[in-house]
Amino acid sequence: MSHFSIFINSVLKKKRLVITGLLSVVFVGFALNSIAKDEKAVSEKAVAPHEEHEEKTAELSDAQLKAAAISTAQVGPATIHETISLYGTVEANGERIQRVTARFPGVIKSVNKKLGDSVRKGETLATIEGNESLRTYNVTAAFDGVVAERNANADEHTSDKPLLIVADLSSVWVDIAIFPRDIAKIRNGQSVRITNPSNDTKADGNIIAISSLGTANQTLSARVLLANKDNAWIPGMFVNADVAIASTSVKLAIRSEAVQEHEGKPVVFVKTQKGFEPRPIKLGRTDGNISEVLAGVTAGEIYATKNSFIIKAELGKDGAEHE
Repeated sequence: MSHFSIFINSVLKKKRLVITGLLSVVFVGFALNSIAKDEKAVSEKAVAPHEEHEEKTAELSDAQLKAAAISTAQVGPATIHETISLYGTVEANGERIQRVTARFPGVIKSVNKKLGDSVRKGETLATIEGNESLRTYNVTAAFDGVVAERNANADEHTSDKPLLIVADLSSVWVDIAIFPRDIAKIRNGQSVRITNPSNDTKADGNIIAISSLGTANQTLSARVLLANKDNAWIPGMFVNADVAIASTSVKLAIRSEAVQEHEGKPVVFVKTQKGFEPRPIKLGRTDGNISEVLAGVTAGEIYATKNSFIIKAELGKDGAEHE
């Protein structure tokens, strides 16, 4: 091969390398541009649902709120109570028990009430014929209540044992056991929240007495007076007792039952002109009933409390319909 042919082949080879290099640069450029566009599209898709979520609200009329029993409250200052959890037993109020006895010995002519019957103040419970006078006299109820025990029947002779025991259950006692480690924290007048663990019924009362004598299991007993007009608290019932031992005032607080989990975050549903919107919040201290809010809401805002989970379900339903 001549020197000229070798020179021409060398030039052509270099030209092919240059062209190949240029094509590679162009290809890489197109590839990078395509990747950038894909990343931008993915980024926009990631942002779009978030923006849409921020604007999503649940529109509920006042009639719908009432029908669903959804309550609302206002964000504001509150008091958080530090509590200790104890256990107790419901007892009849010992100061509202009448042991019905005969004033004079004699024969029981009639007993007008059975176990469990309601009685009214002044109502005749039994009639007795005196042994000496042979005259009959009535034994009456000292107050409204129910017959808790009956120990007498007609034609029997009276004895030292009560004919009947009547208990006024419009208030009851709850005797709570205090463990040695908690004795120094308990004092008269403290507020106590009593809970029936079988149905979550709750009521508030105050400690009215603390026993100075320990029991066989090394506990003391504190007594709580509890209103019982609806007869929700039955003597013999076992209950939980949360005793408030300290109180702290906070600037912003909500009811704990209002907090729901939405998209993995704690939220409350704040009422706006468009409806209820899920508002992510940062929580602080809590006593189980009231929770401090460190961020996410401002004083005066209205939020859903009781049954707020219904609003969460409504938002979930709307989201499913849009998909």
